[in-house]
Amino acid sequence: MSTTPTEVLAFPNIKAIISDNGTAEVTVAGNSRVVPAGQTLQDLRDNALALVVAEARTLQRPVRVRIEDPEGHGELIVHPGGNVESVSYEPRPGRRRIAVPASTPAAATAEVTDTTPEPTSAVKAEPAQPSAERQPWPPLAVETPAAEEAAPAEAPAQAPATEAPVTRRSLKETSFLVSAPVLEPATQGWRGTLTRLGFRMDPSAEELSEREDIRTVSQHWPGPRTIAVVNRKGGANKTPTVVMLSAILARYSGAATVAWDNNESQGTLGWRTEKGAHDRSVLDLIDSSTELLSPSTNAAEIAKFVHHQTADKFDVLRSDENEEGDHEVTAEEVDIAHQVLTRYYRLVIMDSGNTARAANWRRMIAHTNQLVVPVTAIEDRAEAARLTLQTLESRGGHDAELARNAVVIVSESTDAKRSMTGDALKRAKAEAQRIADGFEPFVRAVVRIPYDPALVNGPIRYEALQTATQRAWLAAAAAVAKGF
Repeated sequence: MSTTPTEVLAFPNIKAIISDNGTAEVTVAGNSRVVPAGQTLQDLRDNALALVVAEARTLQRPVRVRIEDPEGHGELIVHPGGNVESVSYEPRPGRRRIAVPASTPAAATAEVTDTTPEPTSAVKAEPAQPSAERQPWPPLAVETPAAEEAAPAEAPAQAPATEAPVTRRSLKETSFLVSAPVLEPATQGWRGTLTRLGFRMDPSAEELSEREDIRTVSQHWPGPRTIAVVNRKGGANKTPTVVMLSAILARYSGAATVAWDNNESQGTLGWRTEKGAHDRSVLDLIDSSTELLSPSTNAAEIAKFVHHQTADKFDVLRSDENEEGDHEVTAEEVDIAHQVLTRYYRLVIMDSGNTARAANWRRMIAHTNQLVVPVTAIEDRAEAARLTLQTLESRGGHDAELARNAVVIVSESTDAKRSMTGDALKRAKAEAQRIADGFEPFVRAVVRIPYDPALVNGPIRYEALQTATQRAWLAAAAAVAKGF
């Protein structure tokens, strides 16, 4: 079915508008119809478009509809049969960027991922920057020699062209198979809604970015990988970072993943995660290491010592929670526990205490493949993170390489954010950006995480997070996985 622009414009003006507060309405000739509340932005889009199709069927003629939501705006023409004749959609500009500090031209620049919605928008991914030499801590003055004017080289004389002999390729070098992946249609946004109505749409840049992040965290790497989450200061979001990285990597990759509380005495990872049917901790695992490392031991025996997270599909190895105990984990015990865990798990994500001089802290670093430094948008947390990285940089070798290729996660998940409104909220966002910008020249990637009340207190569950927060943590996990 087709129609002319004149016919379409003659029909009542229809608007489908979705607000950032989770409400939606369809307006026809000045009369508004409230869309039934949906659990997600996509539900609201589907419901709004369903009302537009119903209006076209009532009129038995095509209608033009203007669409607006937090992610973009545009126009489309809907026919009574539900098909779409033309589409014009313009996404809102993304905020994710790669920042190049003007003061450090010789240093490699970190990837900066701004995942904070304004007010709610999809995370737009950027390609990772290649690993290279980072600036030392603290930054040193660099003298740039004056550029010398090079004399133009004299072009060599061209040899006379000769006709190349005809050669035949071997059949072994030829294949009729096509290796290029097929681009799947859009599933998100208005593009996804239109695809479900039969009008196949290519995914937006935001959706393609999310698919790439999912592909990155879904890999299986040869051999185990160990991630250390460190910051000297308490309250820097170390434990929530461990939980979220474990949940995302376990969910998407399907790899056996364990979160290990490597606090030298008593940590809090067990308080923020599910408890199993036993009270065993890392000390019990160390005591049973000979049995667990025996070739005859069944893989399921590890369940006696870890606490499985039923929704997020990873296990937790708790620290010693004996209030009367005085045992501190030694470097040798870290070696034993790590040897056991890397036999049973592909991914080991380690929480840490606040003492970088502790023997178990330093031995953890020796086993680490990827360093993650979480920080909340508070100055003393950021300064502690800087000192942590500076300490590792000064040690040289493996420690310095970890510091240069670290991922810094700047989180806004603090209690203070709950009461912030207006100008105070803007100042908090500006402070988070200032801290993120400060780390850029020194590390491989910086990722920002928006405030989410589900991360403040109590057990942490991936499904309890807001959609924008889930997307931000996916980007963070992808940045970490790129370091494997």
